[in-house]
Amino acid sequence: MTGQTFTIAEAAEMTGLSLDTLRYYEKIGLIASPKRGAGGQRMYSSEDVGKIQFVTYLKRTNMPLKKILAYVQSYNKQDEDSCYALLDEHRASIECQLTELNTTLQLIKYKLEHFQEIKDGTTKGGTL
Repeated sequence: MTGQTFTIAEAAEMTGLSLDTLRYYEKIGLIASPKRGAGGQRMYSSEDVGKIQFVTYLKRTNMPLKKILAYVQSYNKQDEDSCYALLDEHRASIECQLTELNTTLQLIKYKLEHFQEIKDGTTKGGTL
């Protein structure tokens, strides 16, 4: 029994990427070239889509394509130590981003409260 396959349009919809991005990722080796169906149409397996989604998650967390490619290459070589090191470094980067975002969020909440007080007439305007 063969698994389900998806066209490039279906894979793009499932991953939130454009057709051009999928083709580009394939061109630079970020994702493997999928099997081809009738007429040479790309046919992605569920496993292919899962890998693309993981690449997308890494990209959304600001991991550079160069590092994602290094991870994919290490994964393909079954170099678990390198995969671990790359992901652990990225985890630390994400934690730093989260800390910075949380600090910014707290400042924005403070400013919103201040502006609400101005609107309510309970305080006067001030600095930026």
